[in-house]
Amino acid sequence: MNDWLDDAALDGLEQRVDAWLHAARGAHPAIVAIDRGAPGERRWYVRMAGEAKEFTTVWLHLGQRTLRYETYVMPAPEENVAAVYESVLRRNERLVGAWFSIGGEDAIYLRGAVPVDRLDEQAIDGILGTLYQTVERAFPSLIRAGFASRFAD
Repeated sequence: MNDWLDDAALDGLEQRVDAWLHAARGAHPAIVAIDRGAPGERRWYVRMAGEAKEFTTVWLHLGQRTLRYETYVMPAPEENVAAVYESVLRRNERLVGAWFSIGGEDAIYLRGAVPVDRLDEQAIDGILGTLYQTVERAFPSLIRAGFASRFAD
């Protein structure tokens, strides 16, 4: 069984992802920038202005079978470490299409993936919306708990 996309199919999908992202930028004023990874990479970043967190940047990486996506939520907590990690694990139960994870240097990320055969303009819109909304909702309580002494009166 080989469900990998060949280079020609990936090139076509890459062009469609470009078009879908630019359409999303026109429809959503929170999107302030869309850029590409290094030449030859099928990678994009979408920068969105927020209220709870100044900016949320979503990285999208197109592979032969999936479009993977992630955003950096916050650095590793300095305080209430167990409570912060427990909070993100409990939030995972309510999420659809994304999950919190611990990345490099114990920072907190929000990640997900969608099979390329389910990738369309609505999927891109849903990915961006889910990650943006989840970060906006979770960030204030997570950052206050993880860096509590910096927010003390």
